[in-house]
Amino acid sequence: MLLDRYTHPEMGKLWQDGYEYERWLEVELAVAEVMTVRGEIPQEAMAEIRRSAKVNSKRVLEIESIVRHDLIAFLQAVVEEIGEAGKYLHLGLTSSDVKDTALSLVLRDSGLLLKKDLRVLREALAKRAVESKYTVMVGRTHGIHAEPLTFGLKLALWVAELDRQEERLDQAISSVSVGKISGAVGTYANVSPEVEEAVCNYLGLTAALVSNQILQRDRHAHFVTTLALIGGSLEKIATEIRNLQRTDILEVEEPFAKGQKGSSAMPHKRNPIVCEQVSGMSRLLRGNALAAMENIALWHERDMTHSSVERIILPDSCLLLDHMLRQMTRIISGLTIRSEQMKRNLQKTYGLTSSQRVLLALVEHGCMREEAYAWVQQDAFAAWDQGQDFIDVVSADPRIANYLSQDDLKGLFDLSYHLQHVDDIFKRMSLE
Repeated sequence: MLLDRYTHPEMGKLWQDGYEYERWLEVELAVAEVMTVRGEIPQEAMAEIRRSAKVNSKRVLEIESIVRHDLIAFLQAVVEEIGEAGKYLHLGLTSSDVKDTALSLVLRDSGLLLKKDLRVLREALAKRAVESKYTVMVGRTHGIHAEPLTFGLKLALWVAELDRQEERLDQAISSVSVGKISGAVGTYANVSPEVEEAVCNYLGLTAALVSNQILQRDRHAHFVTTLALIGGSLEKIATEIRNLQRTDILEVEEPFAKGQKGSSAMPHKRNPIVCEQVSGMSRLLRGNALAAMENIALWHERDMTHSSVERIILPDSCLLLDHMLRQMTRIISGLTIRSEQMKRNLQKTYGLTSSQRVLLALVEHGCMREEAYAWVQQDAFAAWDQGQDFIDVVSADPRIANYLSQDDLKGLFDLSYHLQHVDDIFKRMSLE
């Protein structure tokens, strides 16, 4: 695994070296239990299997070095532990019955952990959104000052996006929470559909409606692509923080630990390094998503081209996103919000953020829109080029004075006008 240094114990336990062996054994024992209930395996044999079945990972690897088949090596090692009763394991099954069903268990459990991480981040964002509900800042479109909004609204936007991502993750978890015990090409030639249904119920999975030798890889592509989508949202948040932390903006800063260093050459540097890491890791997730989609098309009833790919992209995607979510939660919880700098930046464009209000007021007082737009644009450009307050320029414009009084104009530059529906948005999102 690529992320050992950053792996959280909960997620790491699911994907630790040899993780598959215990899950394979879980599936093999579930099948044996169901077959025992159906009278296909003697009770005394099942008792011995329960008592003795265990995995010796070292022995599995020794056997695999000879037989060159991981599931056969696993079975041989387990049967060595059980003895005579071991002959009742794997009756009528193919390797992928065990491996794919076991993989579904790991993906399901990983998805549920990621969902928990996602909710923790959502709570952190919601808390900071409420705190900054009325923290006024300038909105930027195309990187250019637009109209005022609040930092809380910016965070609320991210909260809503994470809610959508949780819905997608629920669907992806459901998509991979599926098992198959249908034999070599999915015909149930040597094991019945009833066994499959009972085994899947036992394991907390849904039985695939139809399969061939494997579970179809559109399920896994759905899962990995969903993780990449969540990563994309995290990158979006990280990119915005990085931009707002730029020296010439400096409206927020990600946490900077005591003793942390930003540059080997420049002691003054406090770089948004964690946000940059999150942005970079999201690229890995998108690459893994493409690989997962490439795995969908296999030859006939199955080939092996997907297997080596999945050994990398599935654990790494889960471990990556788990780390990214935890890091982003830490960033949001400790984010420095520089409200005074936001006010200063809002004033850098001399009040031009009220240009639309002046335009609309002119139209409301009888001016044709095209004519009004031309006047306001001319005055706005003049204010910007000459470094004058926009209100002074429009107040001195006789064309505008024909429609708007000085008191009218003064009221058009009241910033609270832009924030009158902030409460409505927060109520709609149940953020109070």
